[in-house]
Amino acid sequence: MKKKLSLFSIVFLAAMLVLAGCGSGGSKTGSSGGEEDNTFKVGLEAAYAPFNWTQGDDSNGAVKIDGNAEYAGGYDVEIAKRIAEDLGKELVIVKTEWDGLVPALTSGKIDAIIAGMSPTAERKETIDFSDHYYTSELVMVVKKGGKYEGATTLADFSGAKITAQLNTFHYSVIDQIEGVSKETAMESFPAMRVALESGMIDGYVSERPEAVSASAANENFAMVEFTDGFETSEEDTAIAVGLEKGSDLTEQINESLKAIPEQERQEIMDTAIQNQPAAQ
Repeated sequence: MKKKLSLFSIVFLAAMLVLAGCGSGGSKTGSSGGEEDNTFKVGLEAAYAPFNWTQGDDSNGAVKIDGNAEYAGGYDVEIAKRIAEDLGKELVIVKTEWDGLVPALTSGKIDAIIAGMSPTAERKETIDFSDHYYTSELVMVVKKGGKYEGATTLADFSGAKITAQLNTFHYSVIDQIEGVSKETAMESFPAMRVALESGMIDGYVSERPEAVSASAANENFAMVEFTDGFETSEEDTAIAVGLEKGSDLTEQINESLKAIPEQERQEIMDTAIQNQPAAQ
């Protein structure tokens, strides 16, 4: 009788586990951690000032990086803080390499990407995006006092050694420069700044806020704005929050972004540029 009872108990428990698993389906709300502990896990590089950077303390509203003694600050962090507050969740910053952001999102390690990411058609095949929370233009960062500082058109960069960040549309637009020497794409903006400083490259493609940031951080850098520049689409020059396909957070995040007027967004960006660490 004891053996039969034990066998029945095992079967009963197994059935309950199956039913529990079936009941856990439905629409997606982000990572399991976000659901269980009421956190909003955001992935970013923390290496793309003024959108996001790494610093040693919590000054100027920086947020501690998960599993790290350092903090993340910048425009993206300020936007993430607004969204987390509206969601009624605690913001958790997960420092992630650029190439790892989408995999981290689709695997459930993070709930959202807020990292200066453009909602390109290619990315939309894998993930969803919120409404835009910033729109910029493409410029070039070059050496101050160098051959290309006075450039005003793409044609002025014929023969120049130009690069951009790996796996971004910035790298693809270099092909629009006739006669350019397209150098190998680089992993990060700090790496490109080092390459420019050393003379390995003559310039790199960037969004305007990053270029302003670079020239503010290094007196040897200058930003080139074009009168006749790169051909781009709005989805290329805008940035949005990356979300898992079918996420329940999309509508809530759009409502949160809608509550931030355009003028205030620009003020947040201006403050981020002023607050960025000198080394970034």
